[in-house]
Amino acid sequence: MVNEVETGTRQRLLTAAETLLLTQPYDEVSIRGICAAAGANAAAVHYHFGSKEALFGALIEDRLGPLWADKLVRATAAPDSLPAVVDAILTPFVQLAGDPLGRLHLRLLARFVLGRHLTAWQGPWFRMGTWAALLPELSAQESRRRWMLAFDLIIVRFGGPELDDHGMTMPELATLRDFVVAGLCAPTGE
Repeated sequence: MVNEVETGTRQRLLTAAETLLLTQPYDEVSIRGICAAAGANAAAVHYHFGSKEALFGALIEDRLGPLWADKLVRATAAPDSLPAVVDAILTPFVQLAGDPLGRLHLRLLARFVLGRHLTAWQGPWFRMGTWAALLPELSAQESRRRWMLAFDLIIVRFGGPELDDHGMTMPELATLRDFVVAGLCAPTGE
C-alpha cells in the first residue's frame, strides 16, 4: 500500500509541476506551489526527488524517455546504425515541436542540457556513457564530446524560443540530420 501511495504522490507532483510550467516560467514555479497543486505535504518534493531541479529532471525523463527508448534500441541493433540512430533521435523532437505540451518539454530539456545541470538521470538514453559506446572507433572522451555537440545543436534548434507552432521544414530537418551524422562520423584530427 505504501508503494502505491508513494507512486501516486510522485506522479501527482510530476503532473502538478508540468501543469504549473504551462502557465508560469520555471523560476516562478516553487516547491510550495507544486506541493499545493498536487495536494501533497510541503516536504513531498524533497522526499521523492531531493530538490526542485531533480523533480524537473525526473519530469523530463518520465515524459520524454519513452518516446526514444524503443526506437533507439532498434536503431542501435543494426550495423552501420548511426544515421538510423540520428533519425530515432530527431523523429520525437519533430513530433514534440508540433504540440504545446511537447514544446514545454523541449524547452525544459533545453534548460537542463544546455545549462549543464547535474541531474541523476536514471534511463540509459539520458546518460552520456550509453551514447559514447555508439562510437567505438573514438576514445570515450572524443565520443562524449561529439555527442554533446550533437545534442546541443539539436536541442538549441528544437528547445529554443524561436521554434514556432509549425516546427521545422523538411529541408531544414534534412540539413540538421546530415550535419549531425557528418559531425559524429568525421575523422579524427590525429
